[in-house]
Amino acid sequence: MTKPVVQGWCPGAHRPMMSGDGLVVRVRPRLARLTADQALGLCDAAEHFGNGTIDLTNRSNLQLRGVKEADLQALLSALSDLGLLDAEPGIEVKRNILVSPLYQKGDLTARLAQELIDRLDELPALPAKFGFAVDTGPERLLTQDSADIRVERGQGGLILRADGAETGRSVTERDATTQLIALTRWFSENTTQDARRMARLIASTELPIIWQGSAPGPLGNRIEPGQTFLGPLYGAPFGQLPARALSDLIGASRASALRITPWRLFLLEGGAALTPAEFVTSGTDPLMTTDACPGAPLCPQAQVETRALARSLAPITGGALHVSGCAKGCARIGPADVTLVGNAGRFDLVKRGRAGDEPCQRGLTAHDLMTMDLT
Repeated sequence: MTKPVVQGWCPGAHRPMMSGDGLVVRVRPRLARLTADQALGLCDAAEHFGNGTIDLTNRSNLQLRGVKEADLQALLSALSDLGLLDAEPGIEVKRNILVSPLYQKGDLTARLAQELIDRLDELPALPAKFGFAVDTGPERLLTQDSADIRVERGQGGLILRADGAETGRSVTERDATTQLIALTRWFSENTTQDARRMARLIASTELPIIWQGSAPGPLGNRIEPGQTFLGPLYGAPFGQLPARALSDLIGASRASALRITPWRLFLLEGGAALTPAEFVTSGTDPLMTTDACPGAPLCPQAQVETRALARSLAPITGGALHVSGCAKGCARIGPADVTLVGNAGRFDLVKRGRAGDEPCQRGLTAHDLMTMDLT
């Protein structure tokens, strides 16, 4: 198997990434929210400049794929007109902020996230994938999602916790962002080429005691498709939003805004609950436990097509399914009950493991997989 290339950075708007079907341009909505007009404008941009789809990422961002290099400047101008482009590329790189998605306008989560955005220029130079989570709702929802520094509800108030540490530092709303910036500086002073994420650094370097001691608060249940007090939640199979279908849904529901989550779910603020065929409306749908990367030919490293097979296998797998175009396993970091890894046009099978784990069977065809028992 050809060893896949692991990128040390994520695409952005100012710094897109070339893929098999063109440029990948990432949009980072502030507080994971777009107004209805912004969302409709992004749908139009995806159809005009991209391949007609918008991808949800596990960092609550949106990606346009298939953008021609000749169209990039026109796309950036359109994003700027929509208020979806940072004027300063350096700020865009630092604005890796997850927010607990059921926040309300002006609440603690919204205030803390906005203050962090306003003070991003005070951060030191950080690795491109370094990120933050503002998880200050009644229960913590983001503990399994990628972040290096977490602002969370603790058992006795707010805490600031380094990823990988069991406890954090007690803070107040007034000093939370200041202390977060101080923790990024400690990280920047101690990081190495082998430890460019917080959890890896504190596994090898002792975290000062001032950043420990306060226990985090209770964990919440992962939200699922259905109705919330803010509006309906829908699932996007494989994290893919067909732009025309999304535009039609926003219009038909009369939603005021679109919110993005890290879990292939999106929320339509104030929208009517509808049942669009393109999106998932039930938490029991097997597509909600199925991951598949774009695959070939969209990704130059993928060695197989992925999503059509994933759709076919999802109802008969009987558990979490991951179909990966190569051994990188970009679509799912953790293990799945069944993981299929592309290898020279065929698939290697991993049971209860990750894409990079040793397979129990190799060289399987799509027909083999459709006719064998994968449960």
